Amino acid sequence: MKIKCLVLDDEPLALDQMENYIGRTPFLELVALSRSGFEAIDIISREKVDLLFADINMPDINGVDFVKSLQVKPLIIFTTAFSEYAFEGFKVDALDYLLKPIGYNDFLKSANKALNFLETINPDRSKPEESAEHIFVKTDYKVVRISLNDILYIEGMREYARIHLVSGKSLMPLIRLHSLAEQLPSSRFMRVHRSYIVNLEKICTVEHSRIIFDGKVYIPISEQYKEVFQKFLSTHSLG
Repeated sequence: MKIKCLVLDDEPLALDQMENYIGRTPFLELVALSRSGFEAIDIISREKVDLLFADINMPDINGVDFVKSLQVKPLIIFTTAFSEYAFEGFKVDALDYLLKPIGYNDFLKSANKALNFLETINPDRSKPEESAEHIFVKTDYKVVRISLNDILYIEGMREYARIHLVSGKSLMPLIRLHSLAEQLPSSRFMRVHRSYIVNLEKICTVEHSRIIFDGKVYIPISEQYKEVFQKFLSTHSLG
């Protein structure tokens, strides 16, 4: 399941931080960043938005009043530097509340709360993604069908992404790593570095912040993605 997110905040640094956090979280997808409530209304009218991260203390319109004005409301997580606004936020049925400065751990807890809520009310949303067994990519002037089970890992190379297969062969379609990641089921593939996506089912060993495939290929796990990857390991480990 991919949760489409809109961030509303008048502070550029806050927008940059939220963009980074959303990019680090596999099941979130950024629709847009907005510094104005009026611009955000226009975005919501044109784009599908599942989750809104909204600052409460906005210059043009109070975040709570902004949410009240929406005819169709996405899930709401309020962000603010002032704890006294928390009660006001929950009065409009906000899913959660994040107090600035926001750490990634707190952000991830709120994001998971949104994921659990959406999976509960829309249990069928993830079925197409989870049932996909192959993707089609364009390479060497032809379209090639690739079984997901044949993919070992994917390496980003500027305008291209090199898809490394279990067989030892590789394909290099003209597609960015970010775009390719959107076609892959998040339950089976994870971005662990700005330049690498790995097939979680093919991992043999994890050692010293590196993923090892068959004792031959070493993929680094960057700090940016380490927390999410560690969460995956903790939920799939015994003892």
